[in-house]
Amino acid sequence: MSPLTTLRCALLLLLAGETATAQVPRCTTPAPVSATPPATALAVADSSQVFTLANLLAYVLLRHPVARQAGLLPARAAQEVRFARGQFDPAVASKYAGKTLGGTEYFHDWDTQLRVPLWLGADLKAGFERGTGAFVNPENYTAPAGLSYVGVSVPLAQGLLMDERRAAVRQAQALQGLAEAERRGVLNKLLLQAAKDYWEWTLSYQRQELLRQNAELAAVRLGAVRERVRQGDLAAIDSIEALTELQNRQAQLVQARVQWQNATLQLSNYLWNEQQQPRELPAATVRPQPLPGPADWRPLPPDSLAILAEQARQLHPELQKSRAKLTQLGVEDRLLRNKLLPKLTLDYHLLQAGPPFGAETGVALNSAYLQNNYKLGLSFAYPLLLRQERSKLQINALKRRDTELELQQDAREVQTTVRTVANDWEALRDQLRLQEQVGQNAERLRQGEQTRFGSGESSVFLLNAREAALVSARLKLAELQAKYAQTQATLRWAAGGIEYED
Repeated sequence: MSPLTTLRCALLLLLAGETATAQVPRCTTPAPVSATPPATALAVADSSQVFTLANLLAYVLLRHPVARQAGLLPARAAQEVRFARGQFDPAVASKYAGKTLGGTEYFHDWDTQLRVPLWLGADLKAGFERGTGAFVNPENYTAPAGLSYVGVSVPLAQGLLMDERRAAVRQAQALQGLAEAERRGVLNKLLLQAAKDYWEWTLSYQRQELLRQNAELAAVRLGAVRERVRQGDLAAIDSIEALTELQNRQAQLVQARVQWQNATLQLSNYLWNEQQQPRELPAATVRPQPLPGPADWRPLPPDSLAILAEQARQLHPELQKSRAKLTQLGVEDRLLRNKLLPKLTLDYHLLQAGPPFGAETGVALNSAYLQNNYKLGLSFAYPLLLRQERSKLQINALKRRDTELELQQDAREVQTTVRTVANDWEALRDQLRLQEQVGQNAERLRQGEQTRFGSGESSVFLLNAREAALVSARLKLAELQAKYAQTQATLRWAAGGIEYED
């Protein structure tokens, strides 16, 4: 493995793992996703377990309707290629015309042909024709045994290097690349939104836990304050202060529980079973994985920005779609340029009397036979002004230029997005470190105030204020942790998306 590949693998592992419990993509070619999620992902929604981000993405990739819709795009593109290749299928055609009037047989005209299109533009032909009767067209007249032939039709100018059949196949093949890019784009957006909603769900759980602990602490303090009031150590007004604080914290906890329930319902939108029936996460028994802790606040490796930018340039779905469009327009340009040539077609048939598999089939293919048993045709057509052909060529050139400019703009925006999200990553790391220190300082102040309150040098009001500042600092830290995890997912998306595996 080259040093650049090693560095890229380390970067992908860093971008993939929000915490040590999350699954990470391997630095290999992604294997096809299995038909069912992992067993842990299937059971976790119905048991008291941690529902990880990897579990969620397993459901999303395999069972979400949007992901299944995206999976139909490559299959549809493959059928488009198959349809285009159908123009090269051999074809058998047969026609018969006869007329009898007043007992007189005017004519019997029968022609059967096998036509085999070739990729090089020519058509191989073999057939049998029989024209008899008193009034048959002399051009179609044959001996009663009929006439068999084998031949070829070759375009000598227009259609020699490119024709509608080959152009349709090439454009359909380019459509496969376009469909794959669209599939990746749809999945990347879906995975990004799912990851963001997951971390919002995790944040709501963390907020609920912090406020629950805060309310329990207020309930314990109220009991202690009331006891001290009864003993005469505190004024009766302090018990009202403690009760009011408890009620405020309980009201905050009620709101946090509603937010947790709503976030759980929002996350349940991504869960479907094998029968395409929606599933719901049981909020009472399932909890999320922890928010990224200090061990996960890692800096981007050296040269990672250049690697991400290069990955985005190669893999980003929007850029791949523009390149596929350019490929299609390039094929159309070749076809339109070929249309400027004259239509010059050579048809040659080698003839043989009788049916092709009759008793006298064997013939000596010498020069005398070839010179006296053939039908030759040459057709020519050429518009004098070529206004339609030239205008179509210019329109295609304008479309190509428009797509090239769009590709340039999209490439610039993709590069800017990667750098912007990387900057957010680094800024959030600094904010997390600072906020962690703010929380530690708030904890020290609360402990000091608790000591002063125990010795009668402080009041319930000041102690509540210190605890409110501590809870606020911890909530702010949790919000930054969730935003940091969302930024990791956004950076994956900005770099073109990384396929998740089981």
